[in-house]
Amino acid sequence: MKLLAGVRHRTLPFKLCVRGLQTGLTLSAGVLTLAVAASESYSPNPDSDRTQLYWGDLHLHTSNSADAYTMGSRITPETAYRFARGEVVQAGNGMSVRPRYRHDFLAISDHAEYLSVYRLLDAEDSRLKDWALGKDWLALLRSDRMGELTMAFSDAFQNPTPENKTPPAVVSAAWQAAVAAADRHNQPHLFTAFPAYEWTSTISGDNLHRVVLYREGQGHADQLVPFSSQDSNDPEDLWKAMAYYESVTEGLVLAIPHNSNVSNGRMFAPATLAGEPLTREYAQARARWEPLLEVTQVKGDSETHPFLSPEDRYADFERWDEGNIALTADKADWMFAQEYARPALAQGLAYRQNLGANPYQFGMIGATDSHTGYSAVAEDNFFGKFRSTEPSAERMFTKMAQVLNENWRLSASGLTGVWAKENTRESLFDAMQRKEVYATTGSRIQLRVFGGWDFNEQDLKSVPLSSVGYQRGVPMGGTLTKLDADSLASAAPRFILMAMKEPDGPDLHALQMVKAWIDEGGEPKERVYDVALAGTEEVDGSASLRAVWMDPTFNAAEDAVYYARVVEVPRKRWTTRDADFFGVERPAKAPEFIQDRAYSSPIWYQAATRL
Repeated sequence: MKLLAGVRHRTLPFKLCVRGLQTGLTLSAGVLTLAVAASESYSPNPDSDRTQLYWGDLHLHTSNSADAYTMGSRITPETAYRFARGEVVQAGNGMSVRPRYRHDFLAISDHAEYLSVYRLLDAEDSRLKDWALGKDWLALLRSDRMGELTMAFSDAFQNPTPENKTPPAVVSAAWQAAVAAADRHNQPHLFTAFPAYEWTSTISGDNLHRVVLYREGQGHADQLVPFSSQDSNDPEDLWKAMAYYESVTEGLVLAIPHNSNVSNGRMFAPATLAGEPLTREYAQARARWEPLLEVTQVKGDSETHPFLSPEDRYADFERWDEGNIALTADKADWMFAQEYARPALAQGLAYRQNLGANPYQFGMIGATDSHTGYSAVAEDNFFGKFRSTEPSAERMFTKMAQVLNENWRLSASGLTGVWAKENTRESLFDAMQRKEVYATTGSRIQLRVFGGWDFNEQDLKSVPLSSVGYQRGVPMGGTLTKLDADSLASAAPRFILMAMKEPDGPDLHALQMVKAWIDEGGEPKERVYDVALAGTEEVDGSASLRAVWMDPTFNAAEDAVYYARVVEVPRKRWTTRDADFFGVERPAKAPEFIQDRAYSSPIWYQAATRL
């Protein structure tokens, strides 16, 4: 007998009894052959939109950053990529170090301003031999006069005259090398390396920094050099440069604001940098170019603050609230509402009603902002921010630099979880643009949230949860409208939430939903709901928490924004680990324990606009 054409074939023992199979049968050498239609697949739903969870860091510095180099870091991008992929490497203090878990993706985002310059000066690169400023800096570097070098760098940074800027040929070569390094380490489906840089806008010591992240590598990202804050300190000019990049290269790019907690009210100010009121065009541009916000990192947490959320028992977390990023100006109470994520999300709703566009419709991520080259975020594996803050018996008792805070205040944060179809630049970047991402303060808490109009308790049994989530709702980062509910009996949106602990981490204590809205009087409001608790005591924990929650105060006429927060039971903070390991006393103000957490990207409800 002849095998059937156009089909796959598999063989079975001849004596096997086969019933009910609509297939062709052939007999060859005592073996029964089943012909299965080529269009069939043993793998369930191979073409579905099912997404998987990937972990990584979108904000990391190496010795190519000027500040990292002058602080003693000599870790190259190659070593940073190796560490992120799970290899054992050597830290600047001589200790061997590796991550508890390997990353799925990494963005090395060295500062665009003077990218690679100090490393090249130290190597006496010929391309810098005629640069007068470089000669002065090299003399200070060689004589180890780092205080004077820091002051000279700061002066040049803030006064971007032509002679103070890096020679164009060096800028181009440094960026070409950075993109090439990302391409060398990028392995689709195994490990994703994103080209990226940091735009370091700092106004009078107030932070307006952004990480600029590219979807493509060589042939796109390397066509134009980074737009630095020496070109302009204004975010609107950065967005214009990003638009120009996309028009020239046909590549895609996005920006991620970070450290909003040390912006002294500038990050979400009610006026542009030029002092003009926000317009619809501004709101649309910001939402277009900045779909994400880095809400937690080494310099504290930017979700909310006790001053803003006095009834939120978890609001007082890893606070950096003495002043701006340089500690050159104190913090005033009015600033808090303009530099934390929760009030910004609420204010964005008001802008949508008044302007017709929401400038703060952002998802939330976490990152390290480590300048050691190591994305080490575990409380018992925290390698600081700069070389001087790597593990030692002294690090808790000193300062990072004269202008910065005490080292014990450093947070081990953070990480980004991305729900994407596959581990590639394209798939991960697209998930970031649609905001299907979330932040953690270091733990690999698994978190899934969908919003819809008819979820019920039975849906919690669905495996995977996304099988009902995508079909009958929207994922984190999505938007619900009243139109979705017109034909349904439900009077309020329902959310299906599921969280699981880090595999070898602490149990979960609380699964919460945070709601923010603007009331009829135009005032921002917020409320935190306990959706699922492991118990009444903080030490009560569970490996997983899940629930279906319906908003009990829903008003169809009011815009609202919702995001999930998951809180672990307490564990020892890195400061306690240091005290135990080195046999020293923990500083009196340094926390003994920490309750790591995760923040989902929001889901928005949009009522009809009143314009």
